[in-house]
Amino acid sequence: MTTILTNARIVTSSELISGTLAFEDALIRSIDGGRSGLLNAIDCEGDYLLPGLVDIHTDNVEKHVFPRSGIRWPSLFNAIVAHDREVACAGITTVLDALSLGDFDSAGRRREILPEIVDTITWAKSNGSLRADHHLHFRCEVTDEAVLELFEPRASHPLLRLVSLMDHTPGQRQTRDPAVFRKFREDRDGVRWSDDEFDAYLAEKQAFQAIHGARVRGTIQQIATDRRLPLASHDDTTAEHVEQAAAERSTISEFPTTIEAAERAHVLGLKTVMGSPNVVLGESQSGNVSARELASRGLLDVLASDYVLSSFLEATFVLNAKLGINLPAAVSLASSAVAQMLGLSDRGSLAVGLRADLVQVRVVSGYPLVRAAWSGGERIC
Repeated sequence: MTTILTNARIVTSSELISGTLAFEDALIRSIDGGRSGLLNAIDCEGDYLLPGLVDIHTDNVEKHVFPRSGIRWPSLFNAIVAHDREVACAGITTVLDALSLGDFDSAGRRREILPEIVDTITWAKSNGSLRADHHLHFRCEVTDEAVLELFEPRASHPLLRLVSLMDHTPGQRQTRDPAVFRKFREDRDGVRWSDDEFDAYLAEKQAFQAIHGARVRGTIQQIATDRRLPLASHDDTTAEHVEQAAAERSTISEFPTTIEAAERAHVLGLKTVMGSPNVVLGESQSGNVSARELASRGLLDVLASDYVLSSFLEATFVLNAKLGINLPAAVSLASSAVAQMLGLSDRGSLAVGLRADLVQVRVVSGYPLVRAAWSGGERIC
């Protein structure tokens, strides 16, 4: 059956079209200017019609698995399904669930739960329980000696689309100032260190990095390369970090913390990914570079929802309103640019022959509101 959406402001990759879009058998069949007079056409009442968003990094799974400090939700299936419903109603039709392989410091809970989370996502997708199209992003924490035993047996997982290398050793990258890291852990987790205890902790983490970091990074990088998986570097801070990433065959610089790093990534051809919460807030929660600043300099290639799903769509409208980036270009940062980066050539844009991944959006007092979403032609929200 053909579904016809009319009286919509259709956001293609290059322009806004006031008109009608039709899809059938999971594919977009036509996009035309003007309003349809067919009785079965759905009136979008002037709403925007956007491509389904493609998100390479969301931490939202863990929010459902660990809803409060010290609480692990007993039903992982229900946690994954609840996460999926939030993804769909945020306008995200393709999502890479970003799962931490290893802990930089969470008492081993991520390490213990990872196999079951991977298995549950895989099973829920295979039995049709999920609305969005779910894939996996393995965030490999090179400061955890267990990361290799977690990664190696899962490196050929059919849902794996992206591997990133993370190093949360205090004193570099995202937490160049150890005092900032200390305050973050105290505020988030209620950790309380004496000065001597913190100094000992810091020395332990830095010693592990010095002894094992290069070996762990190299092993993960080689496995990812052998399996032709896209590789991302995380929290690049200096030009040297980006050059290391390029040497490791990374093609993505995810959440660079400085203009210096983003500029070097641009020169070397790495795609720069920034979190959409940074765009909405106008600044980084960690005091690092503003995503708006990078966008204004032409150094922002892709957005990711990071830790707030609803910010993903909102960020595209913020870039349009605050920086004057035209809406098709802003939306592409959360859709077509992401799909192209991942090699997903069948989605990410509203164009004839592509998947019918669509989001109907109404702007209410300046805020975008998802009114409906379709994935592969199926209504998901």
